[in-house]
Amino acid sequence: MSQQLAYVIITPYSLHKSRTGGILARLISRTGLELVAARMFAPGKELVARYSEAIISANDPQDRRIQELIRDYILRNFGPDAATGRSRRVMMLLFRGEDAVRKVRSVVGNISAERSGGETIRDTYGDLIFDAHGNVSYFEPAVLAAPSADEVEVKLKLWARYSDQDGGVVENAVAYPPDVAPQRTLVLIKPDNFRFPTGRPGNVIDFFSRTGLYIVGIKVHRMSVGEAMDFYGPVREMLRTKLTDVIGSRVKAILEKELGVKVPPAEERQLGEILGPVYGDNQFENIVRFMSGRAPSECDAVLRSQPGTEKCIALIYEGPDAIRKIRDVLGPTDPAKAPPGSIRREFGQTIMVNAAHASDSPASAERELAIVKVGENLFRRVVEEYYGSVD
Repeated sequence: MSQQLAYVIITPYSLHKSRTGGILARLISRTGLELVAARMFAPGKELVARYSEAIISANDPQDRRIQELIRDYILRNFGPDAATGRSRRVMMLLFRGEDAVRKVRSVVGNISAERSGGETIRDTYGDLIFDAHGNVSYFEPAVLAAPSADEVEVKLKLWARYSDQDGGVVENAVAYPPDVAPQRTLVLIKPDNFRFPTGRPGNVIDFFSRTGLYIVGIKVHRMSVGEAMDFYGPVREMLRTKLTDVIGSRVKAILEKELGVKVPPAEERQLGEILGPVYGDNQFENIVRFMSGRAPSECDAVLRSQPGTEKCIALIYEGPDAIRKIRDVLGPTDPAKAPPGSIRREFGQTIMVNAAHASDSPASAERELAIVKVGENLFRRVVEEYYGSVD
C-alpha cells in the first residue's frame, strides 16, 4: 500500500489539560507511523467556519448526530474567545506511512457514550454525556481526525492554506495576572527518542507538563550541520579549554600503564594543553553528528546547510519562570547525576544522549530560538510536497 498522510488535531481543552504527551505517545507507539510535521494554530474565524462546514460528511462512519456535535464544538471552541478576544491554542500533528488514515483512526477511536475502557484516545480523554432526557449535557472529543484519505486531503489543504496566517508561535493565548511576566524557553526532544516508533517523545513531553507551562509553538525539526554548529558553538570552546586537566590526567595514566614511563606534573599539564583542544574538537564533532546525523568534517558548505538525517521535536514553552521550571524537570546534563523523577534520570543514557535539551538562560533561549525557528512553516511544505499546491 502506498504512503498516506494522516492528521490529528489536539483540541484546546486537551492542550489546556496537558494531555499532549499522552496523546502523542499513543499515536507514535501504536500506529508505527512517522511524525513528519507539527504546528500550533490560533484559528481565526474564517478557518473555523470553513473547517466546521467540512465536518459533515457521508464518508464518516460516525452518525450524523455525532458529526453535528463535532461541528458545533469547533464553532464554540476553536476560534478566538468572544468575550476577551483571546486566541485558543490548537495543535496539528501530521503523520505519514502505509495505511496511515486507518491506523490513526483506530488509535483515535470513535465517539460513543459507552466507553470501553482506555483502548482509544477518545476512550481515555473524550467525553459524551447525556442527561435524563437524552440531551447532550457535555461533549469533548479530545482530538479530531479525518475518516478517509479523500477527506484528509480536503482538510489538510484547508489548514495548510491558513497555516501562515493562523499558525506558528501562538500569541495572546494565555491570560496571566497583571504582576506576572511570562518567559518563553526552547525545548528539544532529542534524536535518541526517535530511533524506532516509541512513546518516549510523548512521555518526555508528559514529564514537562508538571511545570504548568503552556506549549505555544511546536515543530518537527531536522537540524542541519550548520545549525548544530551554531547551536552548540558555546559548548565547543568549553570542551577545548576546560578539559585540559582531565585529558592530561587520562593521557598520563595511559602512558604510565602502557609504557611504564613516569610522567612528571609539568609534562602532564603540557599533554593536557596539547591534546585538550583536539579532544574537545572531537567531542564537538560527535555532538553535531548526534543532532544532525553528520559531522562537520564530513560536509562541504552545501551539505552543511541541508536538513540533517536526525529528527527532533522543538517546543516553545511559555509561563512564569519558564526557564527554571523546565530545567528543574529536565535535570542535570549527566543522567547519572540527575535526581529520581527527572527526565534525564528516566530517559537519558550519557551526557550527550540525554533525552532533551532546554535553554539555560533568557539569553540562551533568545539565541537558540533564532537558530531553530520554531515558527517556520514546514507543515505547509509537507502538505504541498504530497498533494501539490494548496491554493
